[in-house]
Amino acid sequence: MIELVGLIAGLCTTIAFLPQALKCWRSRSTGDISLTMFLIFAAGVCLWLAYGLAIGDLPLVLANGVTLFLVLSILWMKVRYG
Repeated sequence: MIELVGLIAGLCTTIAFLPQALKCWRSRSTGDISLTMFLIFAAGVCLWLAYGLAIGDLPLVLANGVTLFLVLSILWMKVRYG
């Protein structure tokens, strides 16, 4: 049951970035996105992913792996489209 709660929590926090990533991709506009915030957030997600891998926690690994992909996608668009 605890693992299920972790998976659902990870799903919710991960898919929260999907609308932003899609909006950036469709509009090719990232002017209102803070580069500093996303860089700090990406560093935190990397650390959570490393922590999840170290303790073998599947919900942490899955959620932070996908979140990192989405955040790095947004950062790439931020750099590319400004």
